[in-house]
Amino acid sequence: DRNTLAGVVRAHVAAKQADLKLLVGARLIPEDGPEVLCYPSDRAAYGRLCRLLTLGKRRAGKGDCRFTLAELEDHGQGQVLIVLPPASPDPAFGETLARLGRRFAGACYLAGQVLYRGDDARALEGLNELAAACATPLVATNDVRLHTPARKALLDALTCVREHCTIDTAGFRLEANAERHLKAPAEMARLFRDYPEAIERSIEIAGRCRFSLDELRYEYPEALTAPGRTPQEELAALTRIGAAARYPGGVPGKVQATLDHELALIGQLGYAPYFLTVHDLVRFARGRGILCQGRGSAANSAVCYCLGITAVDPARVDLLFERFVSAERDEPPDIDVDFEHERREEVIQYIYAKYGRERAGLTATVVCYRSRGALRDIGKAMGLTGDTLSALSGLVWGWSRDGIGDAELEELGLDPKERRLRQTLELVRAVHGFPRHLSQHVGGFVMTRGRLDEVVPIGNAAMAERTVIEWDKDDLDALGILKVDVLGLGMLTCLRKGFELLARHTGLRHDLASIPAEDPQVYDMLCKADSIGVFQVESRAQMSMLPRLKPRTFYDLVIEVAIVRPGPIQGDMVHPYLRRRNGEEKVDYPSEALEAVLGKTLGVPLFQEQAMKIAIVAAGFTPSEADQLRRAMATFRHSGTIHGFRDKMIEGMIARGYDRDFATRCFRQIEGFGSYGFPESHAASFALLVYVSAWLKCHHPAVFAAALLNSQPMGFYAPAQIIRDARAHGVELRAVDVNESDWDCTLESVRAEPARAEPRDPDALALRLGLRQVKGLGAAEARALVAARGKGYADPRALWRRAGLGTKALEALARADAFRSLGLDRRAALWAVKGLPAGTKSAAPLPLFAAARAEELGAEPAVQLPELRLSEHVVDDYASLRFSLKAHPVSFLRAGLAAEGRVEAARLAEWPKDKPVKVAGLVLVRQRPGTAKGVIFATLEDETGVVNVIVWPDVFARQRKVLLGARLLGVEGPLQREGLVIHVIAKRLVDLSPRLAQLSAPGAPAIYPSRNFR
Repeated sequence: DRNTLAGVVRAHVAAKQADLKLLVGARLIPEDGPEVLCYPSDRAAYGRLCRLLTLGKRRAGKGDCRFTLAELEDHGQGQVLIVLPPASPDPAFGETLARLGRRFAGACYLAGQVLYRGDDARALEGLNELAAACATPLVATNDVRLHTPARKALLDALTCVREHCTIDTAGFRLEANAERHLKAPAEMARLFRDYPEAIERSIEIAGRCRFSLDELRYEYPEALTAPGRTPQEELAALTRIGAAARYPGGVPGKVQATLDHELALIGQLGYAPYFLTVHDLVRFARGRGILCQGRGSAANSAVCYCLGITAVDPARVDLLFERFVSAERDEPPDIDVDFEHERREEVIQYIYAKYGRERAGLTATVVCYRSRGALRDIGKAMGLTGDTLSALSGLVWGWSRDGIGDAELEELGLDPKERRLRQTLELVRAVHGFPRHLSQHVGGFVMTRGRLDEVVPIGNAAMAERTVIEWDKDDLDALGILKVDVLGLGMLTCLRKGFELLARHTGLRHDLASIPAEDPQVYDMLCKADSIGVFQVESRAQMSMLPRLKPRTFYDLVIEVAIVRPGPIQGDMVHPYLRRRNGEEKVDYPSEALEAVLGKTLGVPLFQEQAMKIAIVAAGFTPSEADQLRRAMATFRHSGTIHGFRDKMIEGMIARGYDRDFATRCFRQIEGFGSYGFPESHAASFALLVYVSAWLKCHHPAVFAAALLNSQPMGFYAPAQIIRDARAHGVELRAVDVNESDWDCTLESVRAEPARAEPRDPDALALRLGLRQVKGLGAAEARALVAARGKGYADPRALWRRAGLGTKALEALARADAFRSLGLDRRAALWAVKGLPAGTKSAAPLPLFAAARAEELGAEPAVQLPELRLSEHVVDDYASLRFSLKAHPVSFLRAGLAAEGRVEAARLAEWPKDKPVKVAGLVLVRQRPGTAKGVIFATLEDETGVVNVIVWPDVFARQRKVLLGARLLGVEGPLQREGLVIHVIAKRLVDLSPRLAQLSAPGAPAIYPSRNFR
């Protein structure tokens, strides 16, 4: 690790598994001195090493570290140093080595290396003499870069990636040979046969370095309490106050018993300060009007519910507190809190301000190479052209590890046997999963009582005012360090904005808790899979499940959220549950104990808590053992520890009277979904947001659409689909306009437009699209336009003069057709804007000079411009707004598509089941879920609706390029129908994208981007 300790925890865990002693340390690179291997000898020295690295990182940009040799000396107490000789002669090296030898007397060594450069014997002799002269004994090292010589090509490629060069221009930046690999002790002894004491000193150094990461002790931050109260007493008092507020009629006896149990366990384990810390964050957010909600395993806690951290009522949900906190597990709890994604930064900065940068930091995450990123980096390093890399990237699916076959390469006109190309693809496969860079976690925060920068180095993130520790979630878990997840959730932003619009335009005031419960109209809407934009249930898989599950109660939504997950799918739980729900299969319980556990889910385990309770009631596990089972399942493919639990569970069930076949089947089912099982508590938290967002969409579609658009980017669908869906729900859409639009989308009374022939609902709201939809227009420019608008702009020149916008912003508005209220279409507006002084901004002139300024600019002579075709307007709308209110692009191609027998999406509802059909549409989404065994789900859109397409792996293998590259896709195959769920099974795919060129003038930009999801 160079100027970092980012990998030390992983090394620590691996060393313990291998029963090896790990020497914790880092390779330090001062700005004004030689590189040094630094090993702290004890805990205090380790803290100083972390402080030094933090100092260097905080004064540098992300990924950099700058400190001096003097600062290394200042933090050097207790360190053992091995100074590395320079790669090329340096006259000052001897003086620096002597300086370090004096400063670190008895703890400073000089590294000797045999690198097969032709002068190793002479170099070693010189180093030995220098070591003796400077009182820095010679020690044998190997300066390892790779573990086996066979990886030399990969080392070279990664060196080129780091150095931003190609393999052809790398020169001396590459290693001359493959000798810098791990060598056996006998080989090292042979290389240093003339200096045996250099080998012995490595053992000497290992004996001096006694520090282990096991010595790190995490301490919770001190919690603020009322005078005279301990943290536990403060927590109990706040819990009582919260319980009284949650249950105005009195706390139910069952809930009170649960609270007493939880508080006792929290007190036993000393976790009260942690709960108070999270409560403080929630209190701060709500005091600022920021919507927030806890989720995850913390929702198993009645204490969290009474503190207002979570929204799951323990009186309605069967909790399992040991899923959250366990006395035997001996690790801190994990509370996830979602905040509005646009305002989460306020909470983050509150944490930094309260605890200080030296006591708080965001958790890191290790970003690893996936196929597309590996292809990009390795391909550049290997000197492949940009065109070749673009073509190859088009054949790679997201994170897939699938290689690119010879047939696909030949289809691109590439030779699979070409040496450089073949080696590149081999290296891409080899580097898959390698760490690429250290990034920041989505919201995990570590806060400490003492100095966090003496536990782990802290550095600057790329984002301003963010500081990040070097360890990720797994590292923290390995060391028992607590983190609080301060997460951003777009739907909370959307709901808060929706509530504000609702109050402003209708007078209705709501929050998450006040939405009318169990509304039949909401469930009717969801049963029809009318869920675009609704939280969690807008994906293809969820929309296919909704008409089959037919949710009618809140708990049905809990199941809906949880059942469309890899765990239940892999555990073969979905179909049994649906059959039992539909009365097609008998619900059978082998015992009353299991009926109590599985009754709510018709005898099918769908949640992690149920898996744990089965182990407890049917196999005799303790709650802590049940949690260990869950954790073993989560990693069984890697650790193999699941087998011990298998025997314990099956034999335990048999001993309690269960049939062996049933016990085996039960365990197999749990095993199948263990690594992806969804906690019931988590599902319940999410189900609340499902219901609230569905209620808003059902009863106030204009409000919901405006809030969604104003909260982008978020969710599954692009603005075009949100707008289309709003129109389908009867919302009147009004175009972006310089005289009518604000930055955000707004709501207007339908009476704001001239009277129409048809009767209108006087209370209906129209949705005016905001300037935020205009591509190339910034928020500051839009707000300047609105601020200077007054009673409106008469022409583009007035806008330019009063708002001070540059011509680039004005052209963006013209291309978005936003000058219609001025009597100008996009072409006329663009012509007028082009007549303004190029590249300038204008401030409003003083009245005395306004007339002279207008005369100076001159009036443009009238010009008769040819009118744009409607199809050209639509293309330009998509290019500038990413949608069009005028028409759908496919509508202009319908005649040709109909002549080929391609039917509209709207006709599929009446199309006979299993009958072949031809369809075509813009590709909105491609999905390839990990549980789908290679199946790809595509969603197409035409002028009448959407078409859901299933592409089996063999079709994908044959027509990979077409599926991944087409913007307008033709599909042929049989129609599949199950209730309201309709799919077309692709047998043949056709890339119809060239036809889109018919809609626009030559040279128009490519539009209609799709979205790919894993």
